[in-house]
Amino acid sequence: MKKKAFSTVMSMALAGSLVLAGCSSSDTSGDSGESSSGDKTVVKMMHLWPEGSSNAQYTIVDDIINAYEKENPDVDIQTEILGNEQYKEKIKVLSASNELPDVGITWAAGYMKPFVEGNMFASLDDIVQEDKFVAGTLDAFSVEESTYALPLELNITPVYYNKEIFEKYNLEAPETYDEFLNVVKTLSDNGVTPITLGNKDRWTGSMWYMYLADRIGGPEVLNKAINRTGSFEDPALVQAAEEIEKLVDMGAFVKGFNGLSNDEAKGYFMNEQAAMYLMATWELPNYTTAPDVAQEFKDKVGYFKFPTYEGGKGDIDSYVGGPGVGLFVSEQSKVQDEAKDFVSYLVEEWGKRSVVDAGVIPATVVDTSNGELDQMYVDILNDLGKATNLTLYADVQMSAGVADVHLNQIQSLFGGQSTPKEFAKTQEEALAAEE
Repeated sequence: MKKKAFSTVMSMALAGSLVLAGCSSSDTSGDSGESSSGDKTVVKMMHLWPEGSSNAQYTIVDDIINAYEKENPDVDIQTEILGNEQYKEKIKVLSASNELPDVGITWAAGYMKPFVEGNMFASLDDIVQEDKFVAGTLDAFSVEESTYALPLELNITPVYYNKEIFEKYNLEAPETYDEFLNVVKTLSDNGVTPITLGNKDRWTGSMWYMYLADRIGGPEVLNKAINRTGSFEDPALVQAAEEIEKLVDMGAFVKGFNGLSNDEAKGYFMNEQAAMYLMATWELPNYTTAPDVAQEFKDKVGYFKFPTYEGGKGDIDSYVGGPGVGLFVSEQSKVQDEAKDFVSYLVEEWGKRSVVDAGVIPATVVDTSNGELDQMYVDILNDLGKATNLTLYADVQMSAGVADVHLNQIQSLFGGQSTPKEFAKTQEEALAAEE
């Protein structure tokens, strides 16, 4: 996860996919040349969920492989399984020698782009079924409108809230920004910390800014500023910064937020010392299935979508978030047809099992009618099925240097060291310098 979430393009690993472990392998060759196991076609796969440290994901993939081989007795899926860091190192080595596995794991956006530009990943346009994926999730795995990997995981960012605290002050989950401001003011006036925020990590504050930019200017205004078809000094982006300044001035956030890590800030919500917490859906197990969290607390937690802004261009079903890892097929694979067929199968089956078996939200639309899921998962998944947009975390869209400018400016804006106009100007200059 990027510093526990997404703070660098080069790590691009989401909550469910980050594992640090030794390697285990049933096949140590990275060669993607056509081979056979008896009369079978061999498809070589590398993934990063070792049995010991990521047992739930390992079991899901292993079961899917077994089922696929049973349905396709002429295909033998051979796996090499490495921990996250070992995986990334080996992929570098294999890509340098044009020996990528037939099927492997990749991260999106900036991580994936060099592989695509190097003609190492095959286009998957021929197997993409866009209606099966949550809106926007394929974008992060696309280059020049072609898809080069199919996402497995997804995180969006709702606002979690303590229903008991809200009820005490006759408050309801807000749907408009004016209602949200009323919630903040009522809580603050009564000596309750409205929102916990660990902005020492910076990406946490960026999510608040991104939502305001989306709700005020619509889903494309921030993306256009980053991809240089627009400007960071767009009035909507400046206005979003002004709203952050107003929230700080009215005491919306926990005291000392710029000095708190996200983990430290989360404690205020978990200990019922703050009423709201905006964070991605990797937090859902804490409010649903985690055995070490008291059920009494879980029962108090609800969530709401980031509210709409009066006169703004964004809608309430547009989310800030990002896909996790995806599956690629090597352009050099001599069993490309079989590899693509297996990838398509794995993605579909992963979508059916990942929430129940691993607490991981898939990038595909999920049927929630089976009755096995906690209600909060059902609600989130149903919301995802109606999503109109998914805006990838801003710093993940940027180069490492510009991302650092963005994150530093976020911290400065929240801390009052940068005015909204200075905030926008500094980021525009950093982006323009790379053109």
